[in-house]
Amino acid sequence: MNKLHVKTGDTVVVISGKDKGTVGKVIAAAPEEGKVMVEKVNMVSKHMKARKQGDVSSIIKAEGAIYASKVQLYCPKCEKGVKVKTNVSVDKNGKKVKTRICKKCGAEI
Repeated sequence: MNKLHVKTGDTVVVISGKDKGTVGKVIAAAPEEGKVMVEKVNMVSKHMKARKQGDVSSIIKAEGAIYASKVQLYCPKCEKGVKVKTNVSVDKNGKKVKTRICKKCGAEI
């Protein structure tokens, strides 16, 4: 079982490749492959074949997967990609709560 530093719904910034500097949300994460899909990043062309008579075949643009090591969590306060640390605290019900915190400014991500 592999673990990723990002999860679905996180806002990330691409740190290398043709889409470097692009900020977007993680659409899907695949820990077993070590890849994530980020909206409007690594757009690929998919050729869709007509399935029924009368349908039109077309070329559709869709997001492709990129390696998770190429993205960093985005801090809205710093307005850039940052490293994070995990803060474990106990809530009033006695359950442990993990929060991710920006190492630079201390803002909760």
